[in-house]
Amino acid sequence: MNKQVKVLVIEDDPYICELIILYAEKSGYKVGIANDGMMGLEMFYENPPDLVILDIMLPEMDDWEVCKEIRKFDQTPTIMLTAKGESYDKLKGFDLGADDYLVKPFDPNELMARIKAVLRRTNPMLDANEIIELPMLKIDLQQYKVTYEKQEIVLPPKEMELLYFLSSHPNQVFTRQQLLEKIWGLDFEGNPRTVDVHIKRIREKLGNSNSYWRVKTIRGVGYKFEVDKH
Repeated sequence: MNKQVKVLVIEDDPYICELIILYAEKSGYKVGIANDGMMGLEMFYENPPDLVILDIMLPEMDDWEVCKEIRKFDQTPTIMLTAKGESYDKLKGFDLGADDYLVKPFDPNELMARIKAVLRRTNPMLDANEIIELPMLKIDLQQYKVTYEKQEIVLPPKEMELLYFLSSHPNQVFTRQQLLEKIWGLDFEGNPRTVDVHIKRIREKLGNSNSYWRVKTIRGVGYKFEVDKH
């Protein structure tokens, strides 16, 4: 994982909090705990996490309200915890923007798996391997360094993340819209052609003519990082 993922747990049951801390820290996550909705929102605004775990039955403010407030501010992925299993509660949670839903009592290993799946789906950069090595090319996402033909190449963050994402999915085609959502986020309101501009700059810095790999344009669709399979 290229950086320590921050998880905010908004839950008033101390036993559940301790259980989540134990398993989450073992999985490499940094955990913050809030015991009510108001405290949870304060912690969220002060130090935005990468993922939020919410309990529906919270004192002062239930997690329906917390989820609404978070969605006004950001698209941070959320997993809801509840003792209720009715489909109405699940549908309401998803309508408010929750990414997943887990009914108590739950297996903490399942919660860790859900966290990993949600992070992978919503922000692949958080669940990425640190280094990709190919002939003539090394990408170190942790250090934000690219080495091409043994020379360090300076790439701005978005160019770096775009190159990393494409190269970590070799020979897979992505549309411009998919790349915008993965790298710039779902709430990006700029021109989709910004992807073309970033691809052009990457090619200018790394070239696009070696026999091992290349960033290839798929006309009318998007791009892929083509790797020679031989």
